[in-house]
Amino acid sequence: MKADLLVHSAAQLCVIPPHDDGPQRGRSLGDLGLIEDGAVACVDGRIAAVGPTAEIRADWWAAVEIDAAGCVVCPGFVDPHTHVVWAGDRADEFALRIGGATYQEIMARGGGIMSTVRATRAASPTQLLAASRPRLERMLAHGTTTVEVKTGYGLTVADELKMLQVIAALEMSHPISLVPTFLGAHAIPAEYQGDPDGYVDLVVQEMLPAIDAHEMRPFAHLPTPLYCDVFCDQGAFTLEQSRRILEAARGLGLGLKIHADEFANLGGAALAIEWGAASADHLVCTPAEEIQQFGSCDTVAVSLPATPFGLGHCTYSPAGAILDAGGILALASDCNPGTAWCESMPFVIALACRYLRITPAQALVAATLNSAHAVGLGNEVGSLQEGRAADVLVVDLPSVEHLGYRFGTRPVKRVVKGGRVVV
Repeated sequence: MKADLLVHSAAQLCVIPPHDDGPQRGRSLGDLGLIEDGAVACVDGRIAAVGPTAEIRADWWAAVEIDAAGCVVCPGFVDPHTHVVWAGDRADEFALRIGGATYQEIMARGGGIMSTVRATRAASPTQLLAASRPRLERMLAHGTTTVEVKTGYGLTVADELKMLQVIAALEMSHPISLVPTFLGAHAIPAEYQGDPDGYVDLVVQEMLPAIDAHEMRPFAHLPTPLYCDVFCDQGAFTLEQSRRILEAARGLGLGLKIHADEFANLGGAALAIEWGAASADHLVCTPAEEIQQFGSCDTVAVSLPATPFGLGHCTYSPAGAILDAGGILALASDCNPGTAWCESMPFVIALACRYLRITPAQALVAATLNSAHAVGLGNEVGSLQEGRAADVLVVDLPSVEHLGYRFGTRPVKRVVKGGRVVV
């Protein structure tokens, strides 16, 4: 039979099989579905067959073949939490943090998120596209084939719509698949510092209706809903404010996400579980009783190890407790200009192995299949199972263990997106 693309002779081919047609939960995390000397055939942008090279090559041939001898072949990485559209940088704040200033102190001085808000508001859509596209290019080169992208650096109706416009333009013009998320509740803007509830009124009464009326159309072709996220944490939004925003978003048919417990526990993880959110992200300060709840729900616990690393902190998501509870663990980069300008999922995997104390196999599944479930694409990407999108990486490493063992280089040799070689 004729394929469009045949990748063969992989030292290790990682299928990453779903468990019970879903993510890999708890201590079952890390099932690679490993095939030694493996091959994958791609037809019409889909995985047509996987198996030992001898068997696949006996049944399939293709005009385009990739010899993956000595390499790991796995699904493209799925990054389920990023802020990749922004203008400017915050290198000066990095120097302040190194000097001892805390994240909250910098925010109180008018820096932090609001520094990026000012730069993003001042940028035109064309300028934002020009700034953001190279970041996506570097993500793709490091093997990321699906990326969630948030707004949240506009914080006015017009500027949040502008960010969604840029995300839509990138989604239509870049090989990476983008999953859009509205994060109008990212911070209290300077003009509402004395009236946070007034800003929540703006999000609920003006921003969300404007997005529903004008910005759903560019994303109508996507297999996921437009998501709504809220930063429920110290110095951001209270639990009650977060509940109000998520309730309004759900009423409009948006999917739900939440930033929770990065700096303090306000109950955001429990709120995400209560409302059936697709994911709860950060989870650094989540108490044991809320961690236990992840074992009996489908809300994905997304860890962002590059963020505490970027901040120079020593506390990370309690991955072992999440797995012991039977929860669904995923990994993301949190790519953003303030705390984690990280465009490399291989580096996130290396961090996760060291600081979350998970194995390279567990980290790989958390960065593919489970992260796909965190953005509503668990049946589409994140696995090389037959019928799924042909998003395939050829990684120039002899085994999966090396993916966590090595860091600081770019191990990805080839990137296939939708059955087409793009890197």
